[in-house]
Order: sequence, then C-alpha cells, then structure tokens
Amino acid sequence: MKKFLVVFLILATFALCVPDISAQTRRHRKRSFWRKHRDKVTVAGSSVAGAAVGGIVGGKKGALIGAGAGAGGGALYTYKLRNRHRRRRRPR
Repeated sequence: MKKFLVVFLILATFALCVPDISAQTRRHRKRSFWRKHRDKVTVAGSSVAGAAVGGIVGGKKGALIGAGAGAGGGALYTYKLRNRHRRRRRPR
C-alpha cells in the first residue's frame, strides 16, 4: 500500500508540473538567419576586416592584432552603441 501511495503522489506531482498547452498563445514567426545571428555576424565581420587590414600592414602578427581590435570594436558597436538612440513608444 505504501508503494502505491508513493507512486500515486509522484505521478500527481508530475501531472501538476506539466505546462498547459493552451496557455501558449504566442505565434512564432520564422526568423531569418540574419535576425537570429545578427550580433555574431557583425562581430565576426568586423574581426575579418580587422585581420585583413592588419595582415596588409603588418603580416601575420598584424593580422592577429587586427583581428583582436576588429572583434573588440565590433562587439563595442554591437552591444553598446547600435541601438542607443532608439526610443520606444508607450502604448496609449
């Protein structure tokens, strides 16, 4: 009898933890590759550009330094500066 009660309580707990499917009212639109990975692509592109400029100027060592500087600049732009002046409207 004890085992039955324990199994019943565990199954009841699992049943209560299952999320309600009808509660999901959002419709998900399929996002493009650019929308999904915009930040990563921006940082990678700036890193490649920095490596190209550094490679032209200073060879292999310059390419490494340029890649680091490009990645740092791209990350700074992407995560700090890009949407700085965008204002959101409040619904009326």
